[in-house]
Amino acid sequence: MATAPAPPQAPPKPTWDPRDPVRPWLRPTIRIRLTLLYGGMFLIAGILLLSIIYLLAAQAIHQGSELALRVTGVNVTLDSPTCPDLNGVINNDQLNRALKTCMSVQRQHALDDLLRRSLFALLGLSIIAFAFGYAMAGRVLSPLGKITRTARQVAGSDLSRRIELDGPDDELKELADTFDEMLDRLERAFTAQQRFVANASHELRTPLAINRTLLEVHLSDPGVPAELQQLGKTLLTTNERSEQLVEGLLLLARSDNQIVERKPVDLAEVATRAVDQTRAEAEANGVEIRGERAPAVVQGNGVLLERIALNLVQNGVRYNIPEGGWVDVTTEVRQGQAVLVVSNTGPVVPAYEIDNLFEPFRRLRQERTGSDKGVGLGLSIARSVARAHGGRIIAEPREGGGLVMRVTLPV
Repeated sequence: MATAPAPPQAPPKPTWDPRDPVRPWLRPTIRIRLTLLYGGMFLIAGILLLSIIYLLAAQAIHQGSELALRVTGVNVTLDSPTCPDLNGVINNDQLNRALKTCMSVQRQHALDDLLRRSLFALLGLSIIAFAFGYAMAGRVLSPLGKITRTARQVAGSDLSRRIELDGPDDELKELADTFDEMLDRLERAFTAQQRFVANASHELRTPLAINRTLLEVHLSDPGVPAELQQLGKTLLTTNERSEQLVEGLLLLARSDNQIVERKPVDLAEVATRAVDQTRAEAEANGVEIRGERAPAVVQGNGVLLERIALNLVQNGVRYNIPEGGWVDVTTEVRQGQAVLVVSNTGPVVPAYEIDNLFEPFRRLRQERTGSDKGVGLGLSIARSVARAHGGRIIAEPREGGGLVMRVTLPV
């Protein structure tokens, strides 16, 4: 039997944060490596060339080391400030030896001066070579930079972006064209997914709403027998649970993508609304809701952010201890990020089971939904919405029982 095709999945989350600045001097980029390669090759070539010139110059000078003349018949008294051996010679032999020594010293001085000047010239040219290599590497790698910037923009679910690289038909242009084709396919896939979610939203909600209406009309008839009344209430509860499940699945599908339209939302207001909606249930369960909520404004979707707070507060109330339980809800801005923290008393949660709580239809020590506390999608939706806003949610076991849920969102 043929299996149904798997629905398109959400794009993988990037391993980098698009908001982080790029620091090319702190990581071994290709541009830095090419610069070192170009400059190193020039430096090696310059050292070899300097060595060859020095050896050739030394050989040429030493080949002409013999005196071109020899004093034989004239006795003279010489005074030289650069050749002290010439001072005070008394015969021709001493004069010839002094002249030879003086010429050797002058040749060595000339070679030393040539080597020193050549090293300074090589140092200056090396600096110019490294700078030129850095500029050329940047020019060669500029198409890759354009591809990277486009990928960062696409990471925000802006699938309409394209590289559209101009230039020669080389490997980089082939890579850019392949990337554009992949973006076209991704855009079509996610457009189809959004269309499917919209259609499913209507097709799934309508029959459930009709069933609920028919059951409510049937239960409103005073002449219905007690057995049918009980059956109708059971069916109404089951129908309501199905509606919650459908709403949760549709919200989970919609929240897997980044939020395109963002507005200022105060987490304190969102958390307060969630607390107000849960207060009656908390009072019925004997759970105290407390905590200070400082203003923490973020850019996002208020409805989805309220769903995060509502799910966390409801879980804190429902999964609590029978007597003396509490739920602490706080909001604040810490280190440039808005933080929503929901902590509660409750049963002891092993650290190794924390990750399972974020899986759909999973609860503590339960694989599937099996109680009237919810449909098992609350934390999955909360994590998906947090990721869609560029944030994250972390759960930690609380000492003494319960959990500490911390939602961090960029301001």
